[in-house]
Amino acid sequence: MYSVGIVGGSGYTGAELLRLLAGHSGLEVAFATGDTQAGTAIAELYPSLAPAYRGAVFLGLDRAPLAEVDLLFLALPHGESQKLVPELIDEGPKIVDLAADFRLRDPASYASWYGHDHAAPDLLDRFVYGLPELFHTDVADAGAVAAPGCYPTAAALALAPLVGAGVIETTGVVVDAASGVSGAGRGLKHTTHFGTANEDFIAYGLLDHRHTPEIEQASGTQVLFTPHLAPMTRGILATCYARPRGETSTDALLDVLMRAYAGAPFVVVDERSPSTKATWGSNSAHVSARYDRRTGWVVVLCAIDNLVKGASGQAIQCANIALGLDETEGLAAVGVYP
Repeated sequence: MYSVGIVGGSGYTGAELLRLLAGHSGLEVAFATGDTQAGTAIAELYPSLAPAYRGAVFLGLDRAPLAEVDLLFLALPHGESQKLVPELIDEGPKIVDLAADFRLRDPASYASWYGHDHAAPDLLDRFVYGLPELFHTDVADAGAVAAPGCYPTAAALALAPLVGAGVIETTGVVVDAASGVSGAGRGLKHTTHFGTANEDFIAYGLLDHRHTPEIEQASGTQVLFTPHLAPMTRGILATCYARPRGETSTDALLDVLMRAYAGAPFVVVDERSPSTKATWGSNSAHVSARYDRRTGWVVVLCAIDNLVKGASGQAIQCANIALGLDETEGLAAVGVYP
């Protein structure tokens, strides 16, 4: 049994880590921090976690024994991990960071898209990009993993196999993706008020969403990325458009995807159009593709649960691999329905 700590356990991704780890046979939660909730019972903030965390409270970061666990999950707001990692990276625990701080290889790109210089650019090379279906070997050898964001996960799982097989052009790619409101986190924002988000569907981050360079890095494409906020709690559906390289067909595209993910326990490739509801609560990604001979476009789609495969589940998948455990341990491949 490996001991793990969660830094930033009071947010949505932290709560999802706590939920998933409660059913994990190889990882045991030693503590969860939550500075704004320090001293608050976990079950008081999240009653759904009460059966697994009776009497447990969120700790202040200054009280957490960070160096005394086997692995640390960092579920902090963007910009905070890079302040903490320099103190931790050589202290012993493996690190899985759920934020964007160590995902981009180029510190200049980070500064351009996130609006400030990276505080620890010398540590970027210490992290591997934690999308197991594409970089499994890297994760297996890693002491520090940067788990991908939710939009980049969906887009990369859709596009990367087709790029790798050389069947689509890598420029002029369009990614339209819609996310549930939980992607914005637990903090109160006008855009995620029930009265604002309910019965609305809106595009945001036009031309400058910060996940754009991560999608490009993970998929090997140049993209025009437009995210949308959908009136649902969980889920992401990414619809990606690209031009083919040479002759292709729907069957040929599906065959590329099926071969790419033949050994991937959490990826479902099917002719059916992917549904966010089908992935609810699971670590699965549902992928499909079409070729439109009339217009000459390739369409490839991916649906995930943004809090599981798009965040906490993927982080646990990476932790399993990095610690030599079964990749699927503690993670459901089957979604909750209805």
